[in-house]
Amino acid sequence: MSELSDAEVVLREIHDSDLPVFFRQMMDPESVRMAAFTAKDPTDRDAFDAHWKRIRSLSDVVNRTVLVDGDVVGNAAVYGPPDEREVTYWIDRAYWGRGIATGALRALLEAVPERPLFARAAVDNVGSLRVLEKCGFRVSGRDRGFANARGEEIDEVVLTLEA
Repeated sequence: MSELSDAEVVLREIHDSDLPVFFRQMMDPESVRMAAFTAKDPTDRDAFDAHWKRIRSLSDVVNRTVLVDGDVVGNAAVYGPPDEREVTYWIDRAYWGRGIATGALRALLEAVPERPLFARAAVDNVGSLRVLEKCGFRVSGRDRGFANARGEEIDEVVLTLEA
């Protein structure tokens, strides 16, 4: 698989029609395991819908759909209180390893210029850690938390993007 250029990755506002795609993407067992910190039950559509309804109504959350060649391949967001703003993203596993997460995160960081921003990833999620570091995030700490997808506490890396 070849790496895509940033120009091929587009972010746009989330449409209602994106949600079934996100739901399908977020039920992939390998993706869920790698993300680790997920919903208790990723197959619970009612909980998924309630979650997205809530976060889409919040004025301080920047949510975007990630598109490649017009296809919905994931989502990216910035959320949290002013001094604790955090980035998150989810890319369909079929698109991993092609530079899409990096392109999406770079586009999100251009759209949301506030700093600092934070990110977290499971210590063994090397792909996500690589994406974050390519985008300028630096390891600023470690934490431990309960990962629903793994049913246990795991180690996570905390990263910071400064001004």
